[in-house]
Amino acid sequence: MARVARWAVLGTAAALLVAGCTGGSSSDDGKKGAEGPRAATPSGASSSLPASLTSQKLDWGRCRATDGSPAPGSEWQCATLKAPLDWSDPGGKTIELSLIRSKATGDDRIGSLLFNFGGPGGSGVDTMPAYAPLVSSLHERYDLVSWDPRGVGGSEGLRCRPDREIQAAETIDATPDTPAEEAAYLNDATDFGKDCQKAAGELMKHVSTTDTARDMDLMRQVLGDAKTHYFGISYGTELGGVYAHLFPKNVGRLVLDAVVDPSADTVGHAENQARGFQRALEDYLKSTGQDPKEGTREIAALLKRLDAEPLETASGRKLTETLALTGIVLPLYSQDSWPTLTSALDAARDGDGTELLALADGYNDRDDSGHYGTASHSQRLISCLDDKERPTPEETKRRLPEFEKISPVFGPFLGWDSAGWCHDWPVPGQFETPEVSAPGAAPVLVVGNTGDPATPYEGARRMADELGKGVGVLLTWKGEGHGAYGSGSDCVDSTVDAYLLKGEVPQDGKVCS
Repeated sequence: MARVARWAVLGTAAALLVAGCTGGSSSDDGKKGAEGPRAATPSGASSSLPASLTSQKLDWGRCRATDGSPAPGSEWQCATLKAPLDWSDPGGKTIELSLIRSKATGDDRIGSLLFNFGGPGGSGVDTMPAYAPLVSSLHERYDLVSWDPRGVGGSEGLRCRPDREIQAAETIDATPDTPAEEAAYLNDATDFGKDCQKAAGELMKHVSTTDTARDMDLMRQVLGDAKTHYFGISYGTELGGVYAHLFPKNVGRLVLDAVVDPSADTVGHAENQARGFQRALEDYLKSTGQDPKEGTREIAALLKRLDAEPLETASGRKLTETLALTGIVLPLYSQDSWPTLTSALDAARDGDGTELLALADGYNDRDDSGHYGTASHSQRLISCLDDKERPTPEETKRRLPEFEKISPVFGPFLGWDSAGWCHDWPVPGQFETPEVSAPGAAPVLVVGNTGDPATPYEGARRMADELGKGVGVLLTWKGEGHGAYGSGSDCVDSTVDAYLLKGEVPQDGKVCS
């Protein structure tokens, strides 16, 4: 979920799941270009930080199992990094960030390669070992390093609600049709914000993307790297862009894949995702021999029936409209998962919601025992601190016809989500759109996939443009799914590898068919 839209939270992990995105750095008034009181000097000079931070020694040791994954193999090491709670007071109270790494396997080491897999709210500590086989070509010369950003997992991660309340909230209609449903939807959003404030305390004001970008530069120094080498996916592209803006002189080799549009505000992101998922749905329908318009109408009609009468499932739980929509979304992240969607839709048409519910549970990080992960909690904390815009229900209802025109299937949910996600949030947002301009930075490789549902391709071009001339270098893949690297294109993989391993910058605008 790039910022508001929750459907990008899994990032690359979505494809891994089925196969087995919003932060910023603009000033307090939300306008680009001005540096607010919490913004770092773009040079990122380390002399302003106390030695207790920059000279700390990480105590690397065996990784333990987490709530989200079993302990990885012995080639992985874990450690904790101290970072300021409040970056405007770097000598004050600190928090601990959980890191994971696997050292370079060869002798010709370049340095550390940091990974952020999306969200916001995704755990790098859990995801990195599973993702490592996809970047084996990079492992020989880089230490593979990831971390749980502040407010996530092992880095002061938060649980805003117990499992029973999360499951109860799934019965609330996320596309309300009556005043009573609208009141229930908005009241639940208010209650969630209060629950998070109770759980987070003072941390709630210090989990922004800008805070995490500063954490990244502290990591660079403690890891002993002169420059930051980074691979950001989905929301991780926004984090990478913000980092490049704040620390252009410290930019090494940065890859941004599945790119969040830095020019889009809250409503713009929701509209982008409505277009992206509708485009992916139509491509899926074409692949099955269906007419895209007729197939879209049939799925929209199915969802309307579920809104009135949820389907029975093997578990005894009901498949609601919202859960069915989430189940449809997950397989669209990866073309390899389209047959799974076909099976689930066929079963639902026959009156069995079990398969779509299982897909929704996979996306919502719910296991068979009814225990839920907390990635969506962290995501909401981060994105609602980032985003200044708070669309009202009245504004949203006026926009709904346009959302429905963009996508009869996904538009209504994403329209309401733009109002409900941060409704009545206890902490004000910091910006309207993130500042990613990075004059003087080394070239940044921006990779866009024309069939990406969660972060539509148009955002890649805008990211490359906003990074600045000579900085943003666009690589296009005419493919399907969320992200391009490791998705089956030798052209993409070899271009990215040459950039990261040899420093070879491709021609801006290169296209991989």
